[in-house]
Amino acid sequence: MTNDNEKNNSNNKPNNSYLKFTGLGFQMIAIIGVFTFVGYKIDESFNHSMKWVTAILSLFGVFVSLYIVFKSLKS
Repeated sequence: MTNDNEKNNSNNKPNNSYLKFTGLGFQMIAIIGVFTFVGYKIDESFNHSMKWVTAILSLFGVFVSLYIVFKSLKS
């Protein structure tokens, strides 16, 4: 009985890490998407000819998402 439990625990570990990293990927996409959307709406409301707020907030979203990934990988 305990041997079956050990097999199940060892099989779940790769799946859990796979799910963790998949979740991190989706989290990165969501964060970058939200910052890009907010930047786009700001540029749209102020009628900027060059979409510089979108670019700045997109890069900020990338940095925020990378910070969250590195923080998650440490723990």
